[in-house]
Amino acid sequence: MRNLPNYITVGRLLSLPVLVAMMLINTPWAAWTALGIYTAGCLTDWLDGYIARRFKFESAFGKFLDPVADKIFIATVLITLLANGNLPWWGSIPVILILCREFLVSGLREFFGPQNIQFPVSNLAKWKTTAQMFSLGFLIMGEHGETVFPPNWEIGYSLLLIATILTMMTGWIYLKEGIKHLDA
Repeated sequence: MRNLPNYITVGRLLSLPVLVAMMLINTPWAAWTALGIYTAGCLTDWLDGYIARRFKFESAFGKFLDPVADKIFIATVLITLLANGNLPWWGSIPVILILCREFLVSGLREFFGPQNIQFPVSNLAKWKTTAQMFSLGFLIMGEHGETVFPPNWEIGYSLLLIATILTMMTGWIYLKEGIKHLDA
């Protein structure tokens, strides 16, 4: 438990209340602050894994916590985007699809884990995560990003739709793989 990657992961989770508060304040400074906190969270998602692998700080706690923290971080941002109006009501459709896929994949990993069946992260899933992370950055800025980058919201929502399509594709791939193991 007590190593630098785990502290970084816990720090990402502890940043969420401040991130949510900034996302709920409708001012440019709060939007920029939220984007900074979100960007730091995305970078620490990569950094904790890199440090754990590079310096052999991998731990059972870290292997459990890191993917859970990632899902909590993204889910919190998605839900807050709906709450603050940066995503309209119909934006809840991609949010629901993304969250459902995350629950499905987590459930598959939990169910098959004791059987020592792994579901490694695919390259397509990495593209999904990249599109999702960039989309949320644009959407966090909302109307305040329009002054800097006028098609801000459209880019964010387009990337969210791409991430949703990739989410559904990877979810289907994981589900098919899980069904194969059920039939075995």
